[in-house]
Amino acid sequence: MSRILITTDYLRPGDEVDRCLRARGHTTTHTPLAGVHDPQQIVAAYADADAALVGHEPLTAEVLARLGRLRVVVRTGVGYDAIDAAAAARLGITVSNLPGINANAVAEYTLGLLLASARRLVQSATSVAAGGWPREHGRELRDATLGLLGYGAVARAVVPLARAFGMRVLCTSRVPRAERTDPDVRFVDLPELLSGADYLSVHTALTEHSRGLLDAAAFRQMKPDAFLINTARGGVVDEAALADAVRGGQIAGAALDVVGREPLPADSPLRGVDGIVVYSHLAGQTAEARAAAGLEGAAELLASLAGRPQRAVNAGLLPADAPPDENP
Repeated sequence: MSRILITTDYLRPGDEVDRCLRARGHTTTHTPLAGVHDPQQIVAAYADADAALVGHEPLTAEVLARLGRLRVVVRTGVGYDAIDAAAAARLGITVSNLPGINANAVAEYTLGLLLASARRLVQSATSVAAGGWPREHGRELRDATLGLLGYGAVARAVVPLARAFGMRVLCTSRVPRAERTDPDVRFVDLPELLSGADYLSVHTALTEHSRGLLDAAAFRQMKPDAFLINTARGGVVDEAALADAVRGGQIAGAALDVVGREPLPADSPLRGVDGIVVYSHLAGQTAEARAAAGLEGAAELLASLAGRPQRAVNAGLLPADAPPDENP
């Protein structure tokens, strides 16, 4: 029997995931860790856990080193940049994620942000709520060019939706050429993507290569009427440079579902910039995606406890003799 901590905020005691884990003889503790928490709070929450289904809390090397019981971490989503997977491996902790689990949800949301930006829906509704009646014109998506930064599961799900609106699609990524087979996508280098996109949509993981990739120099290469859409990771964007670019008219605006620090700090340079709309990291949060993430996360956790992880991101770094749980 293992002690399982569940920090993902939409999973609840008594739900299907909880019943699944308890039916296998495990005990569960629900401690939602959405928002900002200091390392000591995280350590306290994890102190007695053998395994965890986790959200976005930072599991740094320092935090992991203080968690003597922990052996399995499953991220109930795709991005795992908040977890030091290499440090976890050195401690014998398996770290898994769920690639593609919310691709449809994020793809649909991306199109929602495109439409909201093109037609200034948020600004219009805000003005009406304040007593105004704005009549500025918007733009149509048809015949516009969508640039995809990255070509993972979400980006690939965006392509047919964008094509249904009559958009042209450009993409640049580090995907091998053999995998660039979609006839509806033209693959280009990054400068051409930046200069050609009417809407630039971010779908890349946060890595040392991509951190701060969209900086002042990148914004100078974009069209003055272009919009930035980010449903991936906030760290890909230099937020101060973005705020300057929108204020200075280098690009028209941005719709950001993710930011570098969440929730958005009071002193963020993104606040108060006309043309920048920040949402609360909701792209993957549909009832369908949550249900799938919870159940697939539980299945991966059980498999990992049995020594048979299917989606471990640090599998190649783990010691070969890590013992399985006796009652997975």
